[in-house]
Amino acid sequence: MKRTGRMAAVVVVLAASLVSITQASAAPGVTADDGAKVVSETQIDARTVDLVISSPALGTTAPVRLLLPTGYAGQPTRTWPQLYLLHGCCEVKDYQSWDFFTDVKAMTENSDVMVVMPSDGKAGMYSAWWNWGLSSKPDWETFHTTELPQLLERGYHAGTTRSVAGLSIGGYGAMAYAFRHPGMFRAAASFSGVPNTKLFGVPEFIQGILLQQGLSFLNLWGNQYINPQLWTARNPYDHVEQLRGTTLYVSCGNGNTGPLDPAGKSDLLEPAAYAASKSFTDLLTSKGIAVTTDYYGNGTHSWEYWARELHRAWPMLAGSLGVPA
Repeated sequence: MKRTGRMAAVVVVLAASLVSITQASAAPGVTADDGAKVVSETQIDARTVDLVISSPALGTTAPVRLLLPTGYAGQPTRTWPQLYLLHGCCEVKDYQSWDFFTDVKAMTENSDVMVVMPSDGKAGMYSAWWNWGLSSKPDWETFHTTELPQLLERGYHAGTTRSVAGLSIGGYGAMAYAFRHPGMFRAAASFSGVPNTKLFGVPEFIQGILLQQGLSFLNLWGNQYINPQLWTARNPYDHVEQLRGTTLYVSCGNGNTGPLDPAGKSDLLEPAAYAASKSFTDLLTSKGIAVTTDYYGNGTHSWEYWARELHRAWPMLAGSLGVPA
């Protein structure tokens, strides 16, 4: 009976500790310049923290998962470099997907880096939406590149050294954010991304994604023929000079059944991503802008390849952040 009583007491103490962690933000009162703030914080394990952020740019709340450096708790005055990982469209796991489908937690265990995995909604497209000129909400770009960095720097000991990687539409986001915010990211990596949104067939690819999600594709950047300036303003291919000096990595398969696929699997998404990626890297090369490429041939638009590409790009990303790979 005494043993049972002691065990019950331990359970009560642990439960009370968990409540205190999950209900109290580590950054009370901290806000971004526009009033964005953390409204909840949940400690998943020793290194994993989920945040919910109230965002004026989005007009709603959005979640973010952080993987903290192993030595985070023991060095409260230190600031940490950040690796942003951007997910693709329509991903059920959303902001948890990189943690769920890859071994990024184990990969970064011995590196002094904070991994930042924000939501982009169902299909936020890493952009402010045009909405016929009536509203810019949701403005995912401001959420990711202004509100979130300010909150992390002011409340979570994040430094100002950052790199970014993304898959599919997240690969587009990585390159778009890198050129639209020069100097914000030391390196940018795109896995099966679409860094040339105006290439023949790619606008229809993007519009099909939005329609599939029940969204009006005209609300994003309008029509590519009637509103070409909106498409150009956010197309990495049209702004490669702004990427000069940023360390770049681009990879893609060809959509055919590959070594990590079940027999007979193929898809139509990867060929579109390949065409967009290849046109982009060909232009970079013609301009004398350095880029590392991995066009690995057979392989589909799937997590098995993106998990592998994260490992292949990691030495470059870690080097840009000044941490061990």
